[in-house]
Amino acid sequence: MINLAGRDILNGWGKFLFTGIGLGLLIGVTLSMAGIYRGLVDDGRVLLSNGGADLWVVQRNTLGPYAEPSNVRDDAYRALLGVKGVAEAGNVTYLTMQIEDQGKDVRVMLVGFQPGHPGEPGYLVAGRPITRSHYEAIADIKTGFRLGQRIRIRRHEYTVVGLTRRMVSSGGDPMVFVPLRDAQEVQFLKDNDALVNERARSAANPAFNRPAVPGLLEAVQASQASSRTVNVVMLRLAPHADEAIVASDIRRWKHLEAYTRADMDEILVAKLIATSAKQIFMFLVILAIVSAAIVAFIIYTMTLNKVREIAVLKLIGARNRTISAMILQQALGLGAIGFIVGKTAATLWAPIFPKYVLLLPGDAVLGALLVLVICALASIVAIRAALRVDPATAIGG
Repeated sequence: MINLAGRDILNGWGKFLFTGIGLGLLIGVTLSMAGIYRGLVDDGRVLLSNGGADLWVVQRNTLGPYAEPSNVRDDAYRALLGVKGVAEAGNVTYLTMQIEDQGKDVRVMLVGFQPGHPGEPGYLVAGRPITRSHYEAIADIKTGFRLGQRIRIRRHEYTVVGLTRRMVSSGGDPMVFVPLRDAQEVQFLKDNDALVNERARSAANPAFNRPAVPGLLEAVQASQASSRTVNVVMLRLAPHADEAIVASDIRRWKHLEAYTRADMDEILVAKLIATSAKQIFMFLVILAIVSAAIVAFIIYTMTLNKVREIAVLKLIGARNRTISAMILQQALGLGAIGFIVGKTAATLWAPIFPKYVLLLPGDAVLGALLVLVICALASIVAIRAALRVDPATAIGG
């Protein structure tokens, strides 16, 4: 028996191949969308693991520091060290900002940390750790900064002394790490003109400028020129400490909010990127429907072009099952070519994306199965058209 699908593919292999490439590019976009979602989730989890913390202590009734603003006094860590089960504590600040680099802006997350405490970069790929209390920085290689380069952040210049990798925010922005005091100044202090105006207002306020209370005005003005606030206190627990019990004690006695790693994972994945995940899922559904429609149209068109051949097969006794299998083979072959092209394309262009694209083998296997299922379902229209072909068509010309 003549294999109509194989003969048709061999006779029109160019058309069939280019059709498969077009379908493959569409499948590549679909796989890339799934990879973007996986990348968003992975960025959030990398953010949690980079700090080396077991608990995140933030302002009460907030989801900070990544999902909501959070302000905590930077001396709170002393009280937290007294909680049973807490081994280490580190103050950390986060601020998303633009840094100018050779005439262009680089969007980064500025991180202030205390060396040797939770919140510092987990590892370096080049350079050295920060050893000075001011004006040194560690940058993620995604920023494009180089070792020894001087970058300007607000009013001061910082020297890049170390480089790290995969230190990004939940939005995929690369991190720049600086000493805590510098980060507090960048984030919480006002510029010089604003400070001068605040001092003038304080001096004009009788409550702060009392003749009978010397030194009061100077103390108020000094408080305006310093910052004692951080976004989060990261805690590292002692071995065998129960994080749930420690978090409960902090909420009860320290009047702060404490989140475990599981809590922060839920906040980042289920809340922070929930809208993006829904949007990506809608794109995946639309792309799947478009792919199915394209495959159905292509296979249906190819089937209509073979009406005479199908009629001849029926006339010589070919069963409907044989004809259906031939059309199904053609649809699955088109899907296989499309998936190979799509997977190759997605792998090649994934590094070009500005955000991290994570292509998992499991997603590729699932994608291959879905492509074959979609192609099989899309061939139903062509199969129905083929089964309605009258054998007399082969004679009637």
